[in-house]
This record gives sequence, C-alpha cells and structure tokens, in this order.
Amino acid sequence: MEPEIAVAICSLLGTLIGSLTGIMTANKLVTYRIEQLEEKVKKHNNLVERMIVVEQSAKSAHHRLDELYEEREE
Repeated sequence: MEPEIAVAICSLLGTLIGSLTGIMTANKLVTYRIEQLEEKVKKHNNLVERMIVVEQSAKSAHHRLDELYEEREE
C-alpha cells in the first residue's frame, strides 16, 4: 500500500472518531440540560398549584372576615 493512501485512511479514521466523539458528548450535554429544565418546570408547576390553593384560601378568609364585620356592625 502506498504511504499516501495509508495516511489518507488514518486521517479519515481519526476524523470519523473525533466527530463521533464530539457528537456523542454534545448529545449527552443536551440531554442533561433538558433533564435539568424539566425538573425546574416541575418545581414551577408545583409552586403554581400551591399558590392557587393559597389564593383560594385567602379569598375564603376575606369573605369570612367581611361576614364577621357585617355581623358586628348590626
């Protein structure tokens, strides 16, 4: 085999291995970041649900206070 062909084959293999390694590393990073974002979204959604309950409870308490004030004024 001629030296030029051997060098070309080695270069091709090196390029393929380097490219595949880079793609796999980037894919792992993207997957990790997506998982982290999903966890943040879950926490945010949980907070929103809890705030809805708190707002309803506060609204109920305000109505009850209004009723008590009205009874007191009568």
